[in-house]
Amino acid sequence: MAEAEGHHQLPPPEFDKPVKVLIVVAPYYKAIADDLVAGAQAVLQAAGAEHDLVEVPGALEVPQAIALAHRLSNFDGYVALGCVIRGETTHYDTVCKDSSRALTLLGLQGCCIGNGILTVETMDQAAVRARADDGDKGGGAAAAALHLIALARRWGQPKGGVGFKPLSETIQIAGGGTGGGSTV
Repeated sequence: MAEAEGHHQLPPPEFDKPVKVLIVVAPYYKAIADDLVAGAQAVLQAAGAEHDLVEVPGALEVPQAIALAHRLSNFDGYVALGCVIRGETTHYDTVCKDSSRALTLLGLQGCCIGNGILTVETMDQAAVRARADDGDKGGGAAAAALHLIALARRWGQPKGGVGFKPLSETIQIAGGGTGGGSTV
């Protein structure tokens, strides 16, 4: 493994309101998945974020579970975890590309996702990247999700009406009372 040059890491974001994150993991390689989850949970706990954990069969199901949660629940962000190890067939390429593409598309639609799905050649490479005391890709994915949540909160604005904003809280309704309108 090439020795890492001093990578810059952003300081953890701070939140003034509670943060709720869903960790979605594919435990196909259970020991690797457990290490990824431990790293993600440690980062989320250090940030004071509440989190839930769900398991899905494989890496292709991770984005689907996140899409369901994004539509049907109230999570602020998501951590995608799993491991794909190259085998003898081209299935590896399909799983890597499709899971990554699906997560990217969800992100472009507004989901705050940290992608911690490992794509490696060997189990040894996966083990190094999954350990919290070494590669900590689970912790890195959780940190990425937290940073995206912080950006969404910084840039987010309450959604208004369609095309205009009333001048005041008093709204005139046509046809009621004297003068052609009533006040609500």
